[in-house]
Amino acid sequence: MLKTVGLLFLSNLFMTYAWYGHLKTLGTKPFWIAILASWGIAFFEYCFQVPANRIGYQYFSLAQLKIIQEVITMLVFSLFAIFFMKEELNKNFLYASFCLIGAVYFIFRK
Repeated sequence: MLKTVGLLFLSNLFMTYAWYGHLKTLGTKPFWIAILASWGIAFFEYCFQVPANRIGYQYFSLAQLKIIQEVITMLVFSLFAIFFMKEELNKNFLYASFCLIGAVYFIFRK
């Protein structure tokens, strides 16, 4: 189970950078360069995401896997926004986190 979370975390690092990193690093380049760079980075995201889901599906339901992934995505995105993009988080991120905690509760509830 820990392997699944670790792989999903690594996957989300690549995914977040592929989706949003070009806004800072390739903002002056043509779209096609950003697209190709993002696709190249996303390849590595899939190299972690596919095994994470295959391993995780042995322990978790599909819905549980999705919620785990969303919580990790929110965590990685928040750190990315703060430290890489230099954006400030506001109360809405906190409120969204509470909603995700509720989602975790309900999806894992027996």
